[in-house]
Amino acid sequence: MRTLKPFCYFRWLLLFLFLIWLVSTSHAQSRPDTGWPTYSNAPDGTRYSPASQIDRSNVKQLKVAWTFHTGALPHDPELDKKAAFEATPILVDGKLFLSTPYDHVIAINPETGEKLWEFDPKLELPYGASEVTSRGVSAWRDASAKAGRACSLRIFIGTLDARLIALDGATGKPCAEFGTDGEVDLTSGVRLRDPGDYQVTSAPAIVKDLVITGSSIGDNRAVTLERGIVRAFDVRTGKLRWSWDPIPWAMNTSPRTGAGNAWSTISVDAGRDLVFIPTGSASPDYFGGVRKGDNKWANSVVALRASTGEFVWGFQVVHHDLWDYDVASQPTLFAWKDGTPAIAITTKMGRVFVLNRLTGAPLLPVEERPVPKSDIPGEESWPTQPASTISLVPETFSPEDAWGIDAQARAWCADKIKAARSGEIYTPPSLQGTLVFPSNVGGVNWGSAAYDPQRHLLFADTNRLPIFVRLIPRDELAEAHKNASESDRLHGEFARQTGAPYAMFRTPLLAPSGLPCSAPPWGTVAAVNLFTGKKLWDIPLGSFIPGMNTGTVTLGGPMATAGGLVFTAAAMDNFIRAFDVETGKELWKYELPAGGQATPMTYTLHGKQYVVIAAGGHGKLGTKQGDSVVAFTLP
Repeated sequence: MRTLKPFCYFRWLLLFLFLIWLVSTSHAQSRPDTGWPTYSNAPDGTRYSPASQIDRSNVKQLKVAWTFHTGALPHDPELDKKAAFEATPILVDGKLFLSTPYDHVIAINPETGEKLWEFDPKLELPYGASEVTSRGVSAWRDASAKAGRACSLRIFIGTLDARLIALDGATGKPCAEFGTDGEVDLTSGVRLRDPGDYQVTSAPAIVKDLVITGSSIGDNRAVTLERGIVRAFDVRTGKLRWSWDPIPWAMNTSPRTGAGNAWSTISVDAGRDLVFIPTGSASPDYFGGVRKGDNKWANSVVALRASTGEFVWGFQVVHHDLWDYDVASQPTLFAWKDGTPAIAITTKMGRVFVLNRLTGAPLLPVEERPVPKSDIPGEESWPTQPASTISLVPETFSPEDAWGIDAQARAWCADKIKAARSGEIYTPPSLQGTLVFPSNVGGVNWGSAAYDPQRHLLFADTNRLPIFVRLIPRDELAEAHKNASESDRLHGEFARQTGAPYAMFRTPLLAPSGLPCSAPPWGTVAAVNLFTGKKLWDIPLGSFIPGMNTGTVTLGGPMATAGGLVFTAAAMDNFIRAFDVETGKELWKYELPAGGQATPMTYTLHGKQYVVIAAGGHGKLGTKQGDSVVAFTLP
């Protein structure tokens, strides 16, 4: 028998390996690329990607593909203290588009991280600005435009000084025919009270030839605040097409109340000509004596006819809010068991309401339950609140629940709880002080939820932090304010509530060690089956204490993929993590160069999947600040 020489063996082996590589490469390239064209990947708010190249078997191999620095920080010593890099990039026409905390819009090459262009809106932002953040931009394509025409792709951003700006996606230059020189003044018609407290922080919604935006309004300054109107503008001209006021009854209160605004992200069902508006509370948050009644449609999700702004239905998650329980989350649109169009509403209370998307009728039971009454003169708290089938966080807090790192800390916390009004959810604010739990941080905050349509699973980052709230008679405010600490999320915050008989003080209930007085976990990522209403898993997210899986306060959201993964950062320890969608097991983590108080996104380009997150920290939360955008991929 004739045998092959070693050289022949080697040649055949090389040929064999080449053929394997060729087949695998062709197979990878034959898969269609997956984009991320809107803030939540789809207008339905699901934050789900069909990309599956990165999966449970290989996610541990993820490496940094590129890092981009926006140059946003440092910017201004006073404003930087509030700055938060919360943006989620979008991928359109082979470019990544994102916004910085100061509303610079930047286009990036998604394969290399190279900057393609940058737009500076030249903000006029006073030091008293309520927020210094932007969660992202939106894109619209003119299907009738000729190839190469300027502004055939438009990138929209709402700014911190209340402008709506349209940019050419190819160059970053303003689209001159939109409004005046590319921008619309959003302060018109809102009765502006304080510059810097009427802003836009979330990406606008796009429906056919309309761009729709709400607003972010600084809370608790006064009773009479800006109107929380939602408006739709023509994407080409900037002309106002319709306006909707969530609380028209406010015009008849004395003094006139305001807000009820939609500061979070609006969801869209373009096929049914519907937009779903999440609204906040009427002003001020913690005293409702001048806004008697249930205060519809504040603290609600409202379905409007997208083309006209006509009211279709509304569902109020909190009646007569006294706890700053805004609907901070973007509504999630999905298909119910029998195909019925459905909507899931995640809330700061941790309650999840599942409704018929066309009518607002509950698909999982909702029950009105009695809640504690207010003992504040002039306040008429609502006697009941809606309870959902799904609750993601604990809803009671009493001295027996006091937690501490040692016996001394535990006793300190128990004494503080005993001295305050506490117990069950919806215990109203008081003169002695009330422990609000869940607090205005959540439950679920603006990070919203992700939804896996294959498994019917909803994923959300949650918080479990008690907040001490005390109402202060107006004539006692000056004395109470003498010992005020810097106003941020982790220290005492005084609010005047001008026009109400009471000012307000609130602060997280933290032991002298700086740790919460509630038992850990203080933040989690949770999975719940929306068809059954049952929680599948609930895993602490991050840690305050080395070696202990405590969870931390979370600001940011999750993303789910067809690879069987949930990606999220959000915690205060600066890590981005990947979890198994079915078990909650942590499969991978990476320490970011700064806080990851943002929601990740993913895309596949030329057969290669990337995961991208903004890592710039959160000034008010106290995480490490920076200006990084980090992309990961497989080797």
